[in-house]
Amino acid sequence: MTAPLFATATPLAVNVLDAQSLLAAFGVLGVGLVLFAETGLLVGFFLPGDSLLFTAGLLCTGSSATGVHLSLAPLLITAVAGTLAGSQCGYLIGRKAGGALLARSRSARLREGARRAEELLGRYGFAKAIVLARFVPVVRTVLNPMAGALGVPARSFTLWQVTGGLLWAVGLTLAGYALGSSIPNVDQYLLPIVALIVALSLLPLLAEILRSRRASAGRRSGAGE
Repeated sequence: MTAPLFATATPLAVNVLDAQSLLAAFGVLGVGLVLFAETGLLVGFFLPGDSLLFTAGLLCTGSSATGVHLSLAPLLITAVAGTLAGSQCGYLIGRKAGGALLARSRSARLREGARRAEELLGRYGFAKAIVLARFVPVVRTVLNPMAGALGVPARSFTLWQVTGGLLWAVGLTLAGYALGSSIPNVDQYLLPIVALIVALSLLPLLAEILRSRRASAGRRSGAGE
């Protein structure tokens, strides 16, 4: 039997910070909506994109004890559509509103994310920054409007946000699916697994920061000789 696009849980009981709760309430279509909000609307910076994708992939295997089962193909299509459309929407908002929306924000976490996004764009260039930002919570929300506000060319932004979006959305979903297919009742260990996934998602950024610092130290050492 084909899994429904909507799950049957009552939306009134949804915890928007919990991936399993979101999936139980809204199913596959909810994944697209959440990813659109997280990547395209500044108000969605707190949503659990990483854990949502991974958990959704796991629930496609039918090995979960939660009773929620999703279909992989519709999930991948919806996740990619929400991710790419959201990023493009965020970019257009940045082009129209500039940095005004971020400047007016009272959220310290959002302002810190904006600072890191601008630093990424300045340090690594458009391509690498846009791809890396996909894997960093909050930064993936604010980099899109920052790119629009800073005048990143639309063609370059679109090319690299699609590349990063596919790597992130498809990669995390298939990682959850692969793990759920190989380990029975793996959802019992979901919280530590999700924590590990989030930590691993930060590794590309940390590697780039270390590489940049080593290069800067090497240049300073060469200049001092």
